[in-house]
Formats: sequence, C-alpha cells, structure tokens
Amino acid sequence: MKMPSLCECGSGGVQTRTIWCVHREGWTTHHTHCQHMDKPESQRHCFKVCDWHQDLFEWDVSDWGGCVLVPFFANELLPRTAECITAQHGIQRRKVHCVRTSNRTTVTSRICEFFSQKPAVEQACLIPCPQDCVVSDFNSWSLCSKTCGAGLQHRTRHVLATPMYGGANCPNLTELRTCSSPVDCPAGEGEYQYSLKVGAWSECRLPHPKDTLLSGRTTVDFSTSHSENNTVTLHTHASHHHSHRHHHRAHKNPMSWELEVGYQTRQVRCTRSDGKNAMLSLCTKDNSPLTFQACAMPKDCQTSDWSSWSPCSKTCRSSDLSPGYRLRSRIMTQIPVAGGKRCPALEEKEACNIMGDLLPICPRYVWRATDWGECRILPLLSQQDRRQANISILCGGGIQTRKTYCVQVPDDSAPHHRKEGKEILSRPVNARLCAGEEPPSAVQRCSIPCQHSCLLSQWSPWGACLHDNCKEPQGKKGFRQRRREVLWESSSPLETCPHLVESVPCEDPVCYLWQVQQEGRCVPAKSPCGPGTAVQSVTCVSAEGEDVPAAHCEGDPPPAELACEVACSADCVVGSWSSWSACSHSCATKNAEGRQSRTRTVLALPGKGGKECPAASALEEWRVCNDHPCVVFYWEASAWGPCIEEASMDFNGTSFGNGTPTCAMGVQIRKVSCTKANVGPVISKRCSDSARPETVRPCSLPCKRDCIVTPFSEWTACPATCMPGNNATAATQSRYRTIIQRSANGGQECPDTLFEERECESLPVCPVYRWRTHKWHSCILVPDSVRRGLPGPGEACGKGLETRGVSCVEESGESANMTECLRWAGPLPPQIRECRVACKDDCTLTTWSKFSECAGCGSSRSRKRSLSGKGRSKKKDHCLNEKSYPLEETETCPCDEFLSQPYGNWSVCILPDPSAPGSLKGWMSHREVKECGQGLRYRAVACIDQQGHLVDPTLCTDSGYMVEVCHIPCPLDCKLSDWSAWSACSASCGSGLKIRSKWLREKAFNGGRPCPRLDLKNQVYEAVRCHRECSQYEWRIEPWSICTINTVDDLPACGEGVQSRKIRSAGSVDDSLCDQDEVPPRAQVCFLACPDDCVTTPWGAWSNCPLVRSNYSRNRSRHILRHPASTSPACPDLVQSEICILNSTCFTYQHRVSDWSTCQLSENAICGQGSRLRLLDCVRSDGKIVELQKCQQFGLINKWKLSESCVVDCPVSCMLSDWSPWAECSHTCGSRGHSARTRRVLQEAHEEGRPCPNQLTQTKPCPVRPCYTWLLSDWSPCTVEGAACGEGLRRRNLSCVVHWGDGSKSPPQPVGEEELCGDKLRRRIQQEMEQPCFVPCPGDCHLTVWSSWSSCQLTCLEGRSFETTGRQARSRAVIIQVMENQGSCPHQADLKQILTIFGYKMVEQTMRKCNSPCSYPAVNGSFVIAMAFIVRRALKKLQIR
Repeated sequence: MKMPSLCECGSGGVQTRTIWCVHREGWTTHHTHCQHMDKPESQRHCFKVCDWHQDLFEWDVSDWGGCVLVPFFANELLPRTAECITAQHGIQRRKVHCVRTSNRTTVTSRICEFFSQKPAVEQACLIPCPQDCVVSDFNSWSLCSKTCGAGLQHRTRHVLATPMYGGANCPNLTELRTCSSPVDCPAGEGEYQYSLKVGAWSECRLPHPKDTLLSGRTTVDFSTSHSENNTVTLHTHASHHHSHRHHHRAHKNPMSWELEVGYQTRQVRCTRSDGKNAMLSLCTKDNSPLTFQACAMPKDCQTSDWSSWSPCSKTCRSSDLSPGYRLRSRIMTQIPVAGGKRCPALEEKEACNIMGDLLPICPRYVWRATDWGECRILPLLSQQDRRQANISILCGGGIQTRKTYCVQVPDDSAPHHRKEGKEILSRPVNARLCAGEEPPSAVQRCSIPCQHSCLLSQWSPWGACLHDNCKEPQGKKGFRQRRREVLWESSSPLETCPHLVESVPCEDPVCYLWQVQQEGRCVPAKSPCGPGTAVQSVTCVSAEGEDVPAAHCEGDPPPAELACEVACSADCVVGSWSSWSACSHSCATKNAEGRQSRTRTVLALPGKGGKECPAASALEEWRVCNDHPCVVFYWEASAWGPCIEEASMDFNGTSFGNGTPTCAMGVQIRKVSCTKANVGPVISKRCSDSARPETVRPCSLPCKRDCIVTPFSEWTACPATCMPGNNATAATQSRYRTIIQRSANGGQECPDTLFEERECESLPVCPVYRWRTHKWHSCILVPDSVRRGLPGPGEACGKGLETRGVSCVEESGESANMTECLRWAGPLPPQIRECRVACKDDCTLTTWSKFSECAGCGSSRSRKRSLSGKGRSKKKDHCLNEKSYPLEETETCPCDEFLSQPYGNWSVCILPDPSAPGSLKGWMSHREVKECGQGLRYRAVACIDQQGHLVDPTLCTDSGYMVEVCHIPCPLDCKLSDWSAWSACSASCGSGLKIRSKWLREKAFNGGRPCPRLDLKNQVYEAVRCHRECSQYEWRIEPWSICTINTVDDLPACGEGVQSRKIRSAGSVDDSLCDQDEVPPRAQVCFLACPDDCVTTPWGAWSNCPLVRSNYSRNRSRHILRHPASTSPACPDLVQSEICILNSTCFTYQHRVSDWSTCQLSENAICGQGSRLRLLDCVRSDGKIVELQKCQQFGLINKWKLSESCVVDCPVSCMLSDWSPWAECSHTCGSRGHSARTRRVLQEAHEEGRPCPNQLTQTKPCPVRPCYTWLLSDWSPCTVEGAACGEGLRRRNLSCVVHWGDGSKSPPQPVGEEELCGDKLRRRIQQEMEQPCFVPCPGDCHLTVWSSWSSCQLTCLEGRSFETTGRQARSRAVIIQVMENQGSCPHQADLKQILTIFGYKMVEQTMRKCNSPCSYPAVNGSFVIAMAFIVRRALKKLQIR
C-alpha cells in the first residue's frame, strides 16, 4: 500500500493485490488462459484509518432473526418431509453496519474493518420438526340431557400440546351423540322449560338530579329470531366512566375519607330450553326480579410521590462483578374501595454501579492476633496428675494461647494510624467480615525451662598449708584447701551451686616448696660397693606445682647430691619403700589424728662380715597425715538479686550480652558470708579471703514493654426505628478494645476499661395516631327515579347501604394526615355496611334477648327472639322459616382456662455459661471450659385453649419452656498405677538398663484422656541407664609372710623358699560372691639371695603387646641391687620375653555401649525437650568388662554418642472457642423453631490429650407460639343472585386462622379475633376476591371449565434443550345441550376464527412457563404450550354474524 509522504494516514492511499489465473481443478496456469475482460482490478484508492479514528466508529449489530429453511437454488424453500426425525437445517440473519459513535449514522463498512473483522451476518440454525397438536383421550359420555324423550350426550377431551412449527391443528375437543329415554314425556307437560336469566351488574353510578323518568332504563330484547343464541350474543354497553367518579378524588394528603353510595342495574330475561327468549312473566310468576341495588362508588388506590433513591448497595469495587441495587418507595394515600383500581407497586428496585470502575476499592479484612499469653503446663495434666503435682514447679513443654480478631486493612491513603513496629493497628470489627479466611492459630506449644541442679565432682585431697595471699604473705597462719568442680551448672537463675572451696586453718603456711627428684642410681665413691652419692634435682615449685624462681622458696635448698650406699656382696639387701597408705582420718580431732604407713622387705640376708639387716621395726614407717583440725570453713553465697539500674557502675569496658538487644546496663548483687561447717555464719576472717566469691556483677536490663491495645471498636448500632411509648427499657450500645501486648519490666500498664457501654441517644418515641369514626349515615336505597324505570318492587324499602366518615387524629386529638394513621394506627375501621329499610310485608321480629349465663368453661350460652304479630298473616309460612329467620342463637362461652402440654423432645443438657459480659474483650482468659456437671434442659410447651386452638405460651408458663435439671457425666481419664520399684540392672556386670512400669487401672470413659501406648501387658515403662560394678566383691589380700627357707644342718638360710599370705573376701561377705577365677595365689616361691650372690629387684610389669599378631612378644625387666662375689654365679637375666597369646598373655580392648534409656525429662516436666542416655564400657577381648582406664591406656578413642536430645510429645487436649451467642429463633412462630449456638475447634487433641467433643453445635427449642395467618379459601361455585342462570359471581373469603407451623400437626383452626392476623382490609385489596362467572341455562351452548395444567415439556434436540423454558397447556371444550342449538354453536375452528377477528388471542403462549430438564427427548418433539380460550364474550360475537 502506497501512502503520501506527508502523512501516515488519511486519504490518498492505494491498495494493491496479486491476481493469477487458476484452473478449475485448482492448479495455476498462464494468465492468457483466462478472459482478460473478467480480470479483477489489482489496485484501488483507499483511505487509511488513523488509530485515533477507532473511537469514532463501531459495528452496530442487530439481534438474530428467526430461523428459516435453507432455500433451493430456485429460491424455493425446502419442504418439510416426512423423513424429519429431530430437526431441519435453517439459517438466520442479522444486520451489521458500521456507524459513527457520535450520531449512529451509517458509514462504509471498510472503516470498521480496519479495526476489527466484520461480525458474521448469517449463521446456521435448527428448526425442530413439525409438532402436531396432542390431545388426551375422550372421557366418559355424559348423562342424557333429557330424562324423557330425545336428548344429547357429550364427551370431551383436553389439549396436551398445541401445534408448533407447522404441525397439525388440534381436533375438535367435543363429541356429541343423540340419546333417548324409553320413558315418554308425560302428557300435557309443555315442550319447553323456562329459566330466569340475568345479565351482569352495571358499573356503580351516582344518580343525576336531572335524570328523566326512563333514565337508566335497560331495554330488554324479546326477539324470537332463530338465529339468536343467548350465550353467544355479545351485548355491548359502552363503559360510561362518569366524571363524578373521580370528582371527589382526595388530594395527596387527605385529612378524612368519605364514601359515596350509588346504584347499579342488570338485565333480566326469560329463556326457553331451546335457547329462545320468552315472556318474563313465564319465569317470574309472583316475585319481581331484582334489577337494581345500592352500591359503593369505587375509589382507586392513590399513592404518594416516589421517595428519593436509596444509596446504592454497591459502594466499592471488588472481585464480584454483580451490580448493586437501589430502592425507592411510595406510600398508599387512599385505599382502593369497592373494586377500585388496585395499588401499583409501592417499591421499585433498579441496578446501579454496574461497572463500578470509578468506585473505590472495597476494604479488605484480615485476621490479626494478640501476643501469645504465658506458657502454661496445667492444661496438659490429667485429673490424676493434677491432684499429685506441685503446680508451682512445673516445667517443660506446655501451651500458650492468644486471641484472634478481625480488622480492616487500612488504606494507604487513609490518615496515619498508630503503629507498633511495622504493624498497623486497626480497630476490631465483626468477625463475620473475615469469614472467608482461615483465622491464625490461637494455640501453640511452648516450653518452660526446667531448673537443673548443679552436678559436682568429688572433693580433691587437702592441699598444703598456704598463705591466704602468696603474693603478699602475712603472719604464720594459713589455710589448707580442697576443691571440687561444677560438672553441670544450674539453669535456674534463682538457684546457685553449692560452695566449691573449703578451707581449714593451719600453722606455718608455705606458698612455695622445694621439690626433689632423684635422677640417677647410687654411685659408690671408691670401690664397687659401699658408700656413694646419688644425684637429685632440686626445684622451687608453687602450691599448684608450677616451677618458680628459687628465691620464692624459704630456707636453703636441699643438697643436689644425696648420700647413698651400694650393698656389697655380703651386705643385707633391703627393697625400696612402698607407697604411703591412705590416711586413716580426714582431719585431726582431740582424740584422733590421721596416720599413714609404708613398708619395705629384706631381699638378701648378710654374710659374714657383711652389713646386718635393719631391725624389723625399721622395715615400716608411720607418719601423721591430715593433721589439720576438723573445722571447715567456706564462703556461702546467696542467689543473685534482680538486675537493677546503676548508671555509675564501671564495668572496665567488659561487654555483656548474649546477642539480644539490651536497653541499659545494670548490676546484680548477692550476699556472701563466711560459714563454719555444720554451725553457721562466722566472722569473715575465718575464711580465706582469696576464695571469697564476687558480690556484684554487671547485667543487662530488659527493655520496658508498654501495654498495647487496639482502638475501640465502632459502637454497636442503636435501634433504627422509633421506640414504643410504653417501652421503659433504654436501648444501649457498646464497644470494646483488645489487649495486644501486656506491659512488662515497668512499662505502661494496660487501661482498666476494655468494655464501654452507654445509652443510645434519645430515640424518637413512635407517634400515636388513632382512627376517628364519624356517625353512620342513614340507610341509602336506590333512588325512586331509578326504581320507577325498572321492573321490580316500587316501594322504597329493602336492602341498602349506610356509610360513615373516617378521619385521623393525633394523640392530642388534633386532626392529622390519613397517611399517618395508615402507618401507625392499625387496621382501618369499616366505612360501609349493609342496612335494610323495612317493607310493609316484611317479617317483624323482636330484638334479641340477653345471652344466658355461662355454666363454666366448655359450656355454651344462648339468646332468643320471637316473631311479632305484624305481617304474620300474609307471609306466615315464609316468616316461620328458621333458616331465613332464626329465633335462637347459641355460642360457646368465653373461657380463660388453658391446657399446657409438652411438645417435642428435650433439648440437650446445656451447662450455664460462666463468661461474664465483656469478658471476651480483654486478654485471653485461661479458664478451663467446663464440659460436665449440672445443667438445664429445655422442652417446649404448647398452650391450648378449650377449643384446642394454640395460644400464646405465656398464658401457660412464664418462659414457654419446661425446664429441668440435668447432669452431664464428667469425662474420666485413663488411670495408671503408681510407678513400680526399679528392676535390677539388666547387666550383671557393666552397663545396662533398669526398668520401672505402670499398669492400667481404669480405661478412659466418656471422652476422657486416652491411655498412653501400652504394651501387650497393658503397661507403660520407663528405662534408665545403670551400671553394676564388675568387682563389686573383691578379695582382700594381707601382706606376704617372711620368706621361709628350709635349711639343712648349718647351711645359711638363703636360697629358694616359700612365703604365704591370707586371702579372704572383703568384710563379712561370703567367699562365693567373689570371682573364683580371680583368686590371688595364697603362696608363692620366694628367694632370699645368699651371701655373695647377685641380688636383683623384683620383675617389673610386662610391656604391652604391640598388636595381636603372630611372632610378637612382650618383655619385662629388673636391675641389680647387689653384684655377686667373684666366686659366686653371675647375675640372672635382667630381661624376660614371652610370646603374645590372645586372651592368655595379652588382651585387646574395645568400647561397648549399653541400650538407650527412654527419653528422660526433668522431674518436674511432663513433656517437651529431654535427652536419652547410655553408658560406655571397656570390654576385654575375653569378654570381661574392665575399667575404662584400660581402654584409655591403649589409646582407644570413644566414638560412641552417649547422649542425644529427644522430645516427649505433649498430651495437648482439645481446645475450643467459646460458645457463640444463641442465634435468633429459626421460625418466628410454630413448633419447628429452634435456636442454635456453635463453637469451633482451636486445637485438635494430640497424643494423650482429651479428645474434642462431638457436640460443636447445640440447639434448644423455641417457645411454641401460635402462627396466625390469613387463609384464602377456594373459589365458591358460581352464584347467580335472584335467578336460575346467567351472569353471576364466584367469591372467596379471607379468614384468620391459627396453626402449628409444621404443616402436618393439625389443620388450621379459625380464630375469632381477626386483628391477630393483621389488617384484613389491606390483605383483601392485595387479592382478587370476586370473579365474574356464568351459569348456563338449560339449552345454552357453553364452555367447560379449564382442564388441569399438563406436565412441563421442552423441545429437545439430541438430548439437549432447544428452548430455555418449557410450557404447560390447558383447554376448554364447547358443550351443546340441545339439538336445536347444535347449528349455532361454534366448532373449534370457528371459535378460533372468531377470536382472531375480534382481536382475542386464542393461544396464550406465555401463560405458564416451567422448567424441565432434557433428560430424554420429548414425545414427538412436542413443545407443549398453554392454550387459553376467551369464552363467553367471543361466543356472543357469533350472534353479530
């Protein structure tokens, strides 16, 4: 497309297209093969539409037209063939134009095509197959129209489906046949029957003063033409709407209402059984027909002007695309009277804010939650545990709760709200606004740290006597100390570990000591034996064993060389000293002191000239130990006090904190006192000052937390209507706010007022208006001028009407607008009533007597009157007819006795609600919801009067209920026994488990806490680790005796001998309890070296086998104490080896762990975080358990985990919300009403927690109040007043009835007090109470009554609905009574033609719509519609033709 270079859109453009020649089979060929004159244009001028043109033009699309058959090429419609099964193909069209949006004028379609494709103008459619009329079968033949002679019989059928889509018309619905009776008509009886036939009453009109004598005369046609048919002649009388009918039209705000009385007339004729008219006297005989009567002049309903439109119900934009609505109303200012025009609609509703694009976005509501409350463990305890537990020291797992509330999410453009952090606080709103969202959890698990006691090591040995301060030693008194360490510190801030240092006073303290260590063996000075020296190292060490400069030690250091002696070959040889034994006492008292000893043995006896052995006493040494007095002192410290603010404290730059934000630094203080063991506090100088604990330490002050509350909610609504004047209860409104965060650490306290209530502003008292009735006017009859012009009695007497005026007055008596009384004063008093002016020949009766006395409830009373003498002679027989003139009336006596009877079932047992008003407005209350105990149950009471009618229940009871005390059994939790004693350790040696158990005593009942998981023996157990010493019983060994050598003659006592020792079990334990395999040897070979022989030390310990492999050995060694003489044998081997044999000469070792214990908690916890433990053993390769040090000696590293954290699930019981308030009664009256309340589950039960109850909804019956309603009776049969046939009326009545509201208890019963049902007049004007009807005379051609509605049917194609709604049909048939009228009665087709001529619709297709699913195709595809024949007036039209 080429465009001008000056612009990109507009006129002047060119459109091009490519054109080529193709063969009819579709392949391309040379262009010469096509006719050049037929070649289309390849270029054309165009107008390029700019983008901004798009808003100026649019497609205008009409609705789709009707579906028509597809035409042949000859433009003939495709005929409907007999082969049509479901439908035929058709086409429907619509018009599409491109129009300007400004004035809707049409432009070329090419403009709109630039923006969007042209909508389709044709589419395929389906036309259902022709659907013929469907009729029912004929019913039975009627009786013969005559009981003698020849007559007619008929039978009828009705329409089930009208013809559609060109189907066949309905056949005739009536079929006739002649009949004859074998009985001949009696001789002398006339051939015809005569009937008085009346027409319809004319409209009510007022008499005119200038009416002539014949004014209002209605002519009577006495023609006897055979072409006339009484029932098909349409008598046309112009509807004279007299101007005076609306002349007295009230203004918009009338102050009173008056009614006018007019008259109406009707035609009267005498008809013969062949349908012809006859002389009137043949029908009336002595009685004059009623051709006139008084009537009330109609008044149309009048209304006020429309009120302003209410605000649109849709005020914001949301995801819901439905429009809003608005209302306007008007009130009735004139009640329609005497058939006046009914009131139009008093309320209008229309859509508004359909698109809503300009509306603000609808507010969004979300759930918010308060801070979590304190962690509580008590709700987790069972009934049994609560009685036994000390609640104040509970710890471990628990639960905490919070309150949820609904808030409106503030708009960003809204004024600034108070903030707490980043959370915007909004006032709480009704929770129903958040109903679409899931509320946040109101319960969560928590934990209270348990107070673990300190775990301490054993005391160390007493140390040396030291100065209190070795840096500045003073005096000659010091302290000896012993210490212990904290293995596990207490986690409780209120508990401190016991003292860790104990001191005893001592004399001559020394802080530094000389330490001597021998570094070499004794070296003789001159010869190979004899005196010599041994070198020893001397160092100065502190009390802690650390090397310090020698200047710190007092006195001269010990010598570096120590004199010693090497035994010669003839000298006695004595072994080295043993280690010192344990001290016999831990401290010294006046009567005892600690002592310890050490020993040595003789290894070789002396020879001649050799050095003698020491005396026996010299082989044992004793010394005093633990000689300090048994007076122990220690510092005792109290628990740290609270952290207090102390700004002046200097913490020397030390940083404190654990990563949590601190608001300020403070100090903690505690008391420290010197305490004498087993005595109490003493002066401070008795304790070591260097071991004094600190009394002040820095701490972090917690931040202050102010209380945070939501703003107050909106005030609850006050009543929107006025208050009755006698209502003494003042209406109130309330509001509340919710605590979000409690104050802490000295923050601002929460306000005391969380719930406020106030009286509503003075509401207007409902105005008091009342109807004022005027005096009844005199009885008004039909005017004489009218009477004289019509047949009938000429005397001015008989039935008439009397009226009275009604006005509206205020409480003060001032006149008011009638509309005010219509609104406030109740039912309108009657303004018109029938009256009678006595005629000369009327029956005269006396006035009624007083009613007789009542004999009590259930009895009746009566009153009487009598016929007076006047008029009795002439109409005596007529006056004596008691049906027309009753002489006695009886009525039931009024009764104030009522019968109370229970109705329905008892409600569930309802517990009293413990919550007080406003209790939910504050912080979450942690009360336990009572689910058992004493409650009340309710049963409705029906109050019945003596006639069996339901009356107000308050006449029988105060509340309308029977109430009785009931009991809900409390749930019983599962009960277990107490813990059994601990079992023996599962391992006889080493580490194992010991177990204790509980067994089932009582199962849970009635929703109690279930039992924990039990084993097959109905037990639950607990296992803890245990350790049994493998050498619990050990052999006690006494020292070896002297080596005994059996000497012969005078040989020296040396060489090999025997020594023994005593072996016994420790204490008084039987020897069998000790390991018999480990019995030490009771005797052994000993050796005393002879003079001049070599003397060695005893063998040392064997070395360790490096690995358990073949060809490996272990060694042990000894050294020489005395060298042999030259003549004596040489010294034996000093090193000994042996092969390593597993489990014989050597062993391997490995770690082994016991089984896990069960999860261990603190003794005050019932659930939560815990740990499970196991023990470690060192096991020798032969299976023997040895000390752990053995594995450590061999360098084994423990890789087993001996503890791990675990969790004991908390037995969380079900938690429920509070009960909602009782809802309004589901029915305002009757016996089906009930009120309900609900609650929801906040936390499901977990583990052994108490399960949720099944009852989340409770209902109770409502009082059985009587249902008063207006009952509309069925239409009465057609009644013709004063004649045998003709135009009449059928009526129906409104009666006030009472019923039970259940539809089946009992039929509605009439109520005498109609005001209980409301305003009867208003109800009557909303209903059609009278309908014109027609009673055929003998010989009349007439219509049957309407048939019943047929079933709902749809046109269905292939199982789917062809129409959106279905239709139902009903019909009426023509009945011919005499043969003479057969020719003049219309047939079905004629009737249709006549109805069409006069503009009446024979078929009302929209008379009754219905819905029916196309679950299966309709019979014959029939589309059943309602058929309505316009009856009497159409038939009368035939007479014109």
